[in-house]
Amino acid sequence: MFIKKNINNLFYFFVIVHLVIWTLVPTLTNKNLPLDVIEALAWGSNLDWGFTKHPPGSAFFPEIFFQIFGSQDWAFYLLSQIFVVSSFYIVWLFANEFFKNKILSLLSIVILEGIYFYNFTTPEFNVNVCQMPFWALTIYLSWKILIKKELNIFFPIGLGLVAAIGFLSKYLFIYLLLSIFLISYYLFFIRKKIKFNFKHYIPLEVFFVALIPHLIWLFQNDFITIKYALSRSGIDDYNFLDHFKYPIIFFVKQIVVLIPFFVLVYFLIKRIKIRIDLKDDKNLFLIAINIIPIMLILFTSIIFGSEIRTMWMAPFYLFFGVLALSLFEIHENKEKLLDFLKPLLILFFLSPITYAAISLIKDDKRTDYDGHNESIEVAKVWEKNFELPINVVLGDEWHAGNISYHMKSRPIWLGEINQTNVDKLDVYICVKKVCVGHR
Repeated sequence: MFIKKNINNLFYFFVIVHLVIWTLVPTLTNKNLPLDVIEALAWGSNLDWGFTKHPPGSAFFPEIFFQIFGSQDWAFYLLSQIFVVSSFYIVWLFANEFFKNKILSLLSIVILEGIYFYNFTTPEFNVNVCQMPFWALTIYLSWKILIKKELNIFFPIGLGLVAAIGFLSKYLFIYLLLSIFLISYYLFFIRKKIKFNFKHYIPLEVFFVALIPHLIWLFQNDFITIKYALSRSGIDDYNFLDHFKYPIIFFVKQIVVLIPFFVLVYFLIKRIKIRIDLKDDKNLFLIAINIIPIMLILFTSIIFGSEIRTMWMAPFYLFFGVLALSLFEIHENKEKLLDFLKPLLILFFLSPITYAAISLIKDDKRTDYDGHNESIEVAKVWEKNFELPINVVLGDEWHAGNISYHMKSRPIWLGEINQTNVDKLDVYICVKKVCVGHR
């Protein structure tokens, strides 16, 4: 019991240190919030059930933090880390139930520091970070229902809700949902390991009910977010060679991204011999939720010749630590764990040090933009011409978003500068790349 308590404390110590470091480092070294955060805050100033590029999830949560903390940069770095460490906590709960071994559970979390999606890129709260806790929760609640066979009404309703929020964070969430559907179908109808209950319908019903406002918005706005998603994948610029080029690039990039993770795993395993028991439902589930989403996205690239951007994969590897430790025989003696600790600590501290160095040395990044002074200059020009307060800003999400975020009156972002949007204003003035006004 004492040992278990110590390992629990180590886990909480790890996530707290991770949260503190990755909140402080960007706070102290960045002059301005990153692009995706400013973009989300621009959308959040005028919340809707969808936006040009994405569904509303990634704008909703920063807006909550803005209403609480205002234009304090550290709050949005903290928000991002809350999403990351809450994902770690859910994986920790899952690992405890899967392994029933506290040491393996802890190791399955800390080795995620070998994947830069969970450290170096996390200061920028975006749609990929926004998915993470809902991705983890969707898997955990599916585990509870399918494998643990727990049908307390909380689990089916909760699964439907978190799956909907995940989907409303980014449509790519559908790859996880399809994977869970496939493993569910297999367990229900092929293996016949699960007796069907009407409660198994509840997640699907809750999911679609929660999506109704966004679906209405999509119809009203000509499916603009779906068109944007397709354009980002490169499908519009079709080339036959893309069916080969993009899948190969995707595969190579994933291997490169995972090299530090593989190094950490190597220090833990006794011998390189994979153990797979697909007759065991819990092993089958773990492999399915890790591998099928990646296979589906790879098949998408092969079939449609679409480009898969590396950062899109951020939530896909959350359970890779559990998977890796389940496939190999792991050292648990003190000497070997101390050997593992050395590369772990190197990666743990090298990542924030590298981030800080790049942030301080390079001076041409988005995070070097002086959004605060830009908003002051715009306000000065406005005050020379009008006494009314600025309550609207027009322009692209970056320039207009910075004005909205830094200006005390928090003008709402109304969209790009065009005649339709300008006609909505009573008075306005254009300065540099934005127009500010009153309506």
